[in-house]
Amino acid sequence: MPSFKRHIFVCTNQRGPDDPRGSCAKLGSEALHAHFKQETKRLNLKNIVRANKAGCLDHCAEGPSVVVYPEGIWYTVTSTADVTEIMERHVMRGEVVTRLIMPDHPAPAKLPPLNT
Repeated sequence: MPSFKRHIFVCTNQRGPDDPRGSCAKLGSEALHAHFKQETKRLNLKNIVRANKAGCLDHCAEGPSVVVYPEGIWYTVTSTADVTEIMERHVMRGEVVTRLIMPDHPAPAKLPPLNT
């Protein structure tokens, strides 16, 4: 069993259309999760980085919500271009993608690179 160096959790929570808390799934998080998995393969990180679906991360109103561990960096991700940027900058080079940081979730300016 591989020991992953980073885990990416993508909220795929579904709520009714009238729920004021929002719904990451309604905002396209399933497709974003699939793109994280594709990027993991493209970057040859299959046994190093794991992209998981998550239930509610309690940030659907700001979503689609994504959190990367072990750093605990929270992102609002709205496009496949955002996914690619997180994979190439955060995961591969250890750079926080500051424009995608979720409000009220400060992050360090620099992270350790993946060092595959």
